[in-house]
Amino acid sequence: MTAENQRANIRTAAERIAAIAPGNEIVIAHGNGPQVGLLALQAAAYHDVEPYPLDVLGAQTEAMIGYVIEQELGNLLPPDQSLATVLTMIEVDPKDPAFSCPTKPIGPVYDRATAERLRVDSGWTIAADGAGFRRVVASPKPERIFEIRAIRSLVERGVIVICAGGGGIPTMYDDRGKLHGVEAVIDKDLAAALLAEDLHADLLVIATDVDGVYRGWGTSDQLHVGSMFDDEVDTLDLPPGSMGPKVEAASRFARRTGGEAVIGALADIDGIVAGNAGTRVRSRRVGARLTPRHTDA
Repeated sequence: MTAENQRANIRTAAERIAAIAPGNEIVIAHGNGPQVGLLALQAAAYHDVEPYPLDVLGAQTEAMIGYVIEQELGNLLPPDQSLATVLTMIEVDPKDPAFSCPTKPIGPVYDRATAERLRVDSGWTIAADGAGFRRVVASPKPERIFEIRAIRSLVERGVIVICAGGGGIPTMYDDRGKLHGVEAVIDKDLAAALLAEDLHADLLVIATDVDGVYRGWGTSDQLHVGSMFDDEVDTLDLPPGSMGPKVEAASRFARRTGGEAVIGALADIDGIVAGNAGTRVRSRRVGARLTPRHTDA
């Protein structure tokens, strides 16, 4: 999780995004799980003040990652192409059941002994992640994007916008009607789907490290799914912490807008946009295009 490694990864992403920039309006969302976890560890190492809450750390990562995306993408695009990072607050429901069942992994991967020590010493919730273990926190559903009008205005002016980073900054209203942050991390894919819906996007691209969705992933019988309908999600047995949210997000966007979402490899973004790569998720309402709900704040 060094700064150099993160920049190198973002540079790879920027190269693929730059390839599809001509002729397209682009809005970029991104994850922040490793970064927000690292900031939490660094904050916990300084004992003179209480560690900053996750919503503040999320805001820090939005600015940090957005800065590098702007720089690396700007180096590849024409000098007159404007880019902007928007710190994005997203409302969540205080009654969301996710608060009683943490599932969102953040921070580095630990071995079992280290994870158990951190669970006891820090009061963290720990869960298996592949061959290792990670801290998990609450991941409530995104309900409303507060800055959507500002984001839409920038897009209409030809700006490439980086927003809803890490799923956005989780916020909620208290009993007195005051807005405040929440100790949680919103799923980035569900936030991206809500963002795409509110922007009336033609296409939602969920770029990851595999070339699409597979039935029986990791088995000798795994089969790539080229396309699927939004109501077929329940027929897939997908990991809840990785591909599951991506398929849920793609299905939500297709179902609520009549548009199309694609899950595929970062290296295939140009092929995804061209229509010949990834797993495409559509609504059964062929040709339907619903008017997204108004969520301006």
